[in-house]
Amino acid sequence: MAGVFIEVEAQSLARAERYLQRIITAGQNLEPAFAEIGEYLLESHAERFSLEVAPDGTPWEPLAPSTLANKADDRILQEEGTLRDTLSYQVTGAELLFGTNLIYGATHQFGREEDGIPARPYLGIATSPWNDEDEIVAILKDHLQS
Repeated sequence: MAGVFIEVEAQSLARAERYLQRIITAGQNLEPAFAEIGEYLLESHAERFSLEVAPDGTPWEPLAPSTLANKADDRILQEEGTLRDTLSYQVTGAELLFGTNLIYGATHQFGREEDGIPARPYLGIATSPWNDEDEIVAILKDHLQS
């Protein structure tokens, strides 16, 4: 009979099964990888705060002249550093939560038109000039391969 045949030895099959089982086990416990991703996101967001840019790399909306008149400096979203300093993550099972517990965090992320506060997105997975997605995938890949 013509064709292509693959012969699999029992020893090779057992080794493949062990490898697949390790991947399955690692995939069932993503907490260590999520914790590493959380730490990475803290660093990534801190850098963007210092540069005053959104996750897509665009600069934050400048401060209004009336706001500048009442501030000691011209840094955006950082007068006291509270918003930046309250960024945190929480890992629970198969979930990673990242953000701030400050109510005004949503105001700055999305803006509040009725009060003249523009959106200054600070939370998110960066696309430019960084690529957070690549780093997150690399962390997950390392976790599954370890």
